[in-house]
This record gives sequence, structure tokens and C-alpha cells, in this order.
Amino acid sequence: MIKYPILEKGATIGVTAPSSGVPSELHHLLKSAFKSVEKKGFNFICGETAWTQEKEKSASAIKRAEEFNKMMLSDDIQLIIPPWGGELLIETLEYIDFENIKSKWILGYSDISLLLLAITLKTGTATAHGTNLVDLRGEYSDDTTAMWRTVLSTKMNESILQHSSEKYQKEWQPDNPTPYIFNLTEQTYWKSTVNEKVKIQGRLLGGCIDIIRHLIGTPYGNVQNFKENYIEGDSVIWYLENLQLSPTELRRTLVQMKLAGWFEECSGITFGRSPTNPTVTNYTVEDVYKELSKELQIPILYDIDCGHVPPQMTFINGAFAEVESENGQGTVLQTFK
Repeated sequence: MIKYPILEKGATIGVTAPSSGVPSELHHLLKSAFKSVEKKGFNFICGETAWTQEKEKSASAIKRAEEFNKMMLSDDIQLIIPPWGGELLIETLEYIDFENIKSKWILGYSDISLLLLAITLKTGTATAHGTNLVDLRGEYSDDTTAMWRTVLSTKMNESILQHSSEKYQKEWQPDNPTPYIFNLTEQTYWKSTVNEKVKIQGRLLGGCIDIIRHLIGTPYGNVQNFKENYIEGDSVIWYLENLQLSPTELRRTLVQMKLAGWFEECSGITFGRSPTNPTVTNYTVEDVYKELSKELQIPILYDIDCGHVPPQMTFINGAFAEVESENGQGTVLQTFK
């Protein structure tokens, strides 16, 4: 059985940086996020790592893990949200106290998705892939981003429905933030490898594919053990998003995932919008999706609301989901069972 944390009103958020911290010249972003989220009724306990950054990490692997472990054990903290992602969270995995992880939400994406997936696979505890803390610093959040609170407040055996966004952000404009931070200018349109309505169901697993692929073959990426011990024969829906991989590198990674058994008992795959979709001698990311869909004989949705091209839905690793898409729009119904 999956263990689902519950977000209560007035919860205290633990802020720690298991990947990258915030350099001094950007401390104002973190302070703005604190003010904005406090107005919504939350409290904060902030660790040292959130305020430091050197050599692509907030602190040593051991210090990052120790601070995270302490927050996970603390009864004063009900939710952990890192400032943002980074590059080298993988260094901390061997020091994370998976044996004593308490049932509390961890929310984030990018490099943080490595930690989220590892925790769910090893412990059966649900984790939340969605907004980071810094992107909550606006006066308010757009409708898609704002759903994180509702999703994390869902109780056992209840369901929560999310809809595809109306518009998405084509490029980051840090010097021109809107009241909800993002510049949502482009029409959202979910696409598919099949020319028909798509409806898939299964347990959600995923994250940034650039990062989570490094769990393959490690004790932290045992998908088969997770299936046998926590989801009682249910199929899996993978939600993935590509930050920097070329079509050929993406293809190699997906084949590796297939050979490692990650796509066995898989009912469908979804890919978030990507900020990088180059063509390699006429080989496109759409070709990659179509090849994989044909090989696995499953539908693949892409350009969904997930990842580095905001806004993004809140996906719960381990939750039972029904994903539907038709005519460019989509819904994700997650049930905490």
C-alpha cells in the first residue's frame, strides 16, 4: 500500500536544499517566496543550505543529507519544499535515512525529482512532483500551479481532478515577472501518438528524465520491487520531462529504461513540454515518441503540463491516476488509494 501524507491548514514548511541553494545575489527571491507563502497561512523553518551555493551545490553531500534527514524526522515540520532544483542531488542518496523517513510531503521538480522517485520506490511513501518554492513568490499563482495545495490536502481514498492549462510560458523572463511570476503567452495543446481520444490509468511514477535515468541499476531505482510490494499488480503511467537531452540521447535513455524493465506493465507514458527539442539529421523528438509508442504498444501523450516549461500540474508518485486527452486538452484524476 502507498502511504499518503496529509497537508493540514497552517502547516510548517521546511526549506532545505538537497541540490542547489540560493546564492547571495538571489536571496531576495527566497525572501519574497517566504512572504508570499506566509500570506497563505503557512509557517517556515529554513535550513542553512537554502542560503548557500558553491561549486554547483548548496553544501557537501553529507551536510545536505543531514539537514534533510533532520527535517524529515522533525515533528515541527509537515512539508518540505526546496528552493529549486540543481545538478548534484545524486551525491546525497547514500546518506539519506530512507529507513526512518516519516510520512510528510516533499514537493519539487527538476533535480529534486531524483529524490522524490527514490523515496517512493524504496519506501512506498507518496511524493509530490510540482512547483518549487521560488516560483511561489508571486502575489498569487496561476490556476494550474495553485493546485499544489489542493492536491496535497487530498485525504486517503479521495480523488482530485486537474485540468490542462489554458496557456504556457515559452521563455523565462526573470526581469519581467507577472503577479503570478510566469509569462503565460502560448496556447496549451496536449498531443498524442494516436489519432484518437486517449484514456489511460495506472500508478504514477516519473520526473525529469535527464536526472531520474541515473537511478537505473542502483538500489534507489528498483521499479520491480516497488511494483511487487506497493501497488498490488496495478500498471504504471510514467510522466517524464526532458530538460536538455537531444533526440538521440533521449532515445538511448528510453531504450535503456525499457531494457531495465521500467516499462513492463506500463499502460502509457506522458511527456512534459521541453525547452529543448533540436533536430538531429531529420530525427525529431516526435520520431522518438512514435517509435517508443509502437514498440511498447501504448499511447504516448506529450507537451503536457509538467516540468521546466510552466505551468505544471502536481503529480503524485504512487497515486492511482486516470489520464485523459482529446482535442488538445486533458485531465488528470488522481486517487489516493
